[in-house]
Amino acid sequence: MTKQEIRKKFLEKRKALSEADYVRMNLSLIAHFFSGVDLTFVRVLHTFLPIAGNQEPDTWSIMDRIRREFPHIRVSLPRVAAGDHLENIYYEGPQQLQTSSWGIQEPRQGIPTPPEKIDLVIVPLLAIDKQGYRVGYGRGYYDRLLKQTRKDSAKVGLSFFPPVDAIDDVAEYDVPLTLCVTPEEVVSFDHTQGPPRRA
Repeated sequence: MTKQEIRKKFLEKRKALSEADYVRMNLSLIAHFFSGVDLTFVRVLHTFLPIAGNQEPDTWSIMDRIRREFPHIRVSLPRVAAGDHLENIYYEGPQQLQTSSWGIQEPRQGIPTPPEKIDLVIVPLLAIDKQGYRVGYGRGYYDRLLKQTRKDSAKVGLSFFPPVDAIDDVAEYDVPLTLCVTPEEVVSFDHTQGPPRRA
């Protein structure tokens, strides 16, 4: 299937989730994230914030647990800047945030995070294939950001659904992920580098 076909299919699958399924899948996905992703060597973690109403994985819960259990990790959040690219801003607290025209909370101000300082990126996606390539919302923000991070930075996707076999129209600018966390497992992709998966 093409990205457009996959995007349509998985947007519908997300919308079809009941509230009970959404809560259950989030809890399981978050448990797999903390049991399956080694955060020992992470000093800076970038994460997206979920769009209200889009049934996205609850990264707020991941952030809260990181701040409690991994105080050495600094969290960085994205902000869409002039020129249509993502800026990274260190997260200081909810008072720092405002809601954008896309319905996404993002920092109003704060200390910029240089992309080369980021050790792990939690990447939004609608679907992922068995080679680690993702289908997002089609704006390319994260493809550009991932090219700015270090080659050894971990690139971790969160998906409520298992990987599809393949995306037919992967392009040369697409960046494969290191891992993808689902409610059932943590899938590792051999051709990328980053913090190892726990045994």
